[in-house]
Amino acid sequence: MTWSLSIDPLLPLPAIIALGVIITLVCAYLLFVGMRGALIRSLALALLVLALLNPAVLREDREYLPSTVVVVSDNSQSQQLENRAKLTEAAREEIVAQLQALDGIDLRQVSLNDTSMETGDGTRAFTAISNELADVPPERIAGAIVITDGQIHDIPATAEKLGFSAPVHALITGREGEFDRRLKVAKAPRFGLVGSTQVVQLELVEEGSLQPYGNRAEITVRRNGDILSKQFISSGYPAEIAVEIEHGGQNIYEFEVEALEGELTPLNNRTLVTIDGVRENLRVLLVSGSPHAGERTWRNLLKSDASVDLVHFTILRPPEKQDGTPINQLSLIAFPTRELFSVKIDEFDLIIFDRYERRGVLPLLYFDNIARYVNDGGAVLIAGGPDYAEVNSIFRTPLGRVLPAAPTGEIFEEPFHANVSELGLRHPVTRDLPGAGQTPPQWSKWFRLVGANVQEGQPIMTALGDKPLLVLSRVGKGRVAALLSDHVWLWARGYEGGGPHVPLLRRLAHWLMKEPDLEEEALRMSLRGSTLITERQTLANLVDPVTLTTPSGKTEQLELTKDNSGHWIASVKAEELGLYSATDGAHTALINVGPPNPREFLEVVSTPDKLSGINTQTGGTALRIGGDDGASLSLPNVIAQRASTQYHGSGWIGIKRTDASILNGIDRYPLLIGFLGLALLLGLLSFTWYREGR
Repeated sequence: MTWSLSIDPLLPLPAIIALGVIITLVCAYLLFVGMRGALIRSLALALLVLALLNPAVLREDREYLPSTVVVVSDNSQSQQLENRAKLTEAAREEIVAQLQALDGIDLRQVSLNDTSMETGDGTRAFTAISNELADVPPERIAGAIVITDGQIHDIPATAEKLGFSAPVHALITGREGEFDRRLKVAKAPRFGLVGSTQVVQLELVEEGSLQPYGNRAEITVRRNGDILSKQFISSGYPAEIAVEIEHGGQNIYEFEVEALEGELTPLNNRTLVTIDGVRENLRVLLVSGSPHAGERTWRNLLKSDASVDLVHFTILRPPEKQDGTPINQLSLIAFPTRELFSVKIDEFDLIIFDRYERRGVLPLLYFDNIARYVNDGGAVLIAGGPDYAEVNSIFRTPLGRVLPAAPTGEIFEEPFHANVSELGLRHPVTRDLPGAGQTPPQWSKWFRLVGANVQEGQPIMTALGDKPLLVLSRVGKGRVAALLSDHVWLWARGYEGGGPHVPLLRRLAHWLMKEPDLEEEALRMSLRGSTLITERQTLANLVDPVTLTTPSGKTEQLELTKDNSGHWIASVKAEELGLYSATDGAHTALINVGPPNPREFLEVVSTPDKLSGINTQTGGTALRIGGDDGASLSLPNVIAQRASTQYHGSGWIGIKRTDASILNGIDRYPLLIGFLGLALLLGLLSFTWYREGR
């Protein structure tokens, strides 16, 4: 309840002021000349002027509002180091208990658990404070207490940008004398040509009580989990490390510097760089043994692929043919066998023999060279017809030792549907082919199949029972495939509605050229929003559990479940920024969540220095609460005080007690109107007459 005095003039205020001036002059004159009763007359006239001002006493019925204090607990990744999390929780409980013991305090609590997964903006304590106090008027805010390691990444430059006038205190976890070593990516390319060498620029940063420059440390470079090299770098100076782009798609390079004894954490000693390998162009050599109805199917498919450079030769006239045609009248060119199959064979990513048979064009020595090319990492596709079953079959050359299917000599010429085998339903080349999900498949029939026995490899398509139609195999570092029918062109021509020749043949060609997305045995990780997807591609019926390691070093075993597409998948929420790894013992996958250098691990050494500026401007303070060992809790007392320029002292911190209130009602008591005013005025006039009568 509040009392106050107010006026409500009965006449315009200028008129009352003018009247007051006149009365003042008159009273002054009367007093000056010493007229009898002048003082009483002056009092009567003054009372008249006061009555015209209509003074009144006001009684305000006010309800005082509580002062709002926000306590922020920093539970970000850097706060999980050593015993900071335990210290933070103990400090929060004690501070909350002290604030709840104070009268007129509205306590709010904020826990900083989540970091922006997309931008890696780090610990944004002041953004959280602003959001929490958005519904509170600035005059009701009593202050903020932040329990943190001091690594805050959105500190306002000035106190005015806080939006309120109240103290901000920082209670710092951690200990004096901390030090840490980390690896920072200064510059890294996003793309690189396959086979080229790219340069990644790294910097070794040492903080805290360490000497920041000149300390040498060994760094290990890995690509897709395999060690490439080890070398020494010096702290404080950029180091350039050359890496080779091995294949198309994602090339994942892991850089890890040796841990320093006693450092805060080795987790930021490792960083990841992903470089997308881009092929300059895939070079494909297509050799057609003789013209046939489906010859252009392969040519049209490969020419339509912008990533493929096609070299195509068709054997129209074998060397032994003698029909008397003069050489100068032939519009044919000689087949450059030596250049293609000896000098430049390693420049091709894939060699396709389309209905090729031995007719003396290629000496046996070159077939041996092609077999060596496959063992060294090349790829060969045999698209066979009747030629593959005959005595001059390409199988009956030195190349036959790497081919996956041996012809039996039989040729089946009858209508049949090409079927995806049980194994093919799980293979990336034939999985989810349009029309394969029905019986019979929703595509046209073929009419010729070359009989063969699978020597080595995987029959992913069959026909006429379980006879192999498409067989894939790995030989040495290379790959081979055999398509045991020459009627795929019926799908391309739309016979009986056609079939999925484009996805089948394109996937087949790219699998042979080692497209990473078509690997049949692979472990992959991807991020969808904040959900981390672990995916196992396999031809097996069962898979082993996967061990997931988070950026903070925690491990979790994931049980994978099979989805409708044949993949084995597990999903978890990515709650941390940084490098995740997954392994099933045979395969390893890595993924970096957030930016290459997440701010949560850029600086992990606890410090009050960053917050000291805003603390000083608001009258607050920043002090350590972990004692000398960083483990024993040492907290100040919390008190409430009136507005001041300083809200801290020895062993205590203060919050600002505000005077915000709600006005419920006002009672007004006039002073000189009514009987009281009339009695005073008549009393003075009567006293004046009395004095004059004497």
